[in-house]
Amino acid sequence: MDKLEVIKSKILSSESLPAKLAYWRFHSQKIVFTNGCFDLLHAGHIDYLAKAAGMGDQLIIGLNSDNSVKRLKGNERPVMDEYSRSMLLASLETVSAVVIFEEDTPYELIKMVNPDVLVKASDYNPEDIVGYDVVTSKGGEVVTVELLPGYSTTGIIQKIKG
Repeated sequence: MDKLEVIKSKILSSESLPAKLAYWRFHSQKIVFTNGCFDLLHAGHIDYLAKAAGMGDQLIIGLNSDNSVKRLKGNERPVMDEYSRSMLLASLETVSAVVIFEEDTPYELIKMVNPDVLVKASDYNPEDIVGYDVVTSKGGEVVTVELLPGYSTTGIIQKIKG
């Protein structure tokens, strides 16, 4: 398999995800989940994803679809389409899988993944994080990670617009 195929193979559908999860669980691997729009990948994202990946063996990213991003961020977003965003994320060594979801929240995806660790940025209270109930009810943990100061997609977009 060439390098591009390896990257593409990390982008999973919700139909192909259960087989991958079963394989990882069979090998007693700790599964970490996080989610977001990841519209313009920047150093803050890399820092965040590296910290999340360090909490387990396999990092799954739930990626908001284009329609989901539009509903959450407005009609001018996303800047990059879901295919481009998923390819960028899948190309990162720290990322094991990317799954695009259409809903406004990844709640159903979190129920499917049932991660050992659910990670979000520290601007959330753990109890308010979507999926907290799912993860903690099965003995998993919900962890918040400090963001790298000075990096935001909105800030980058504003800078580009001048």
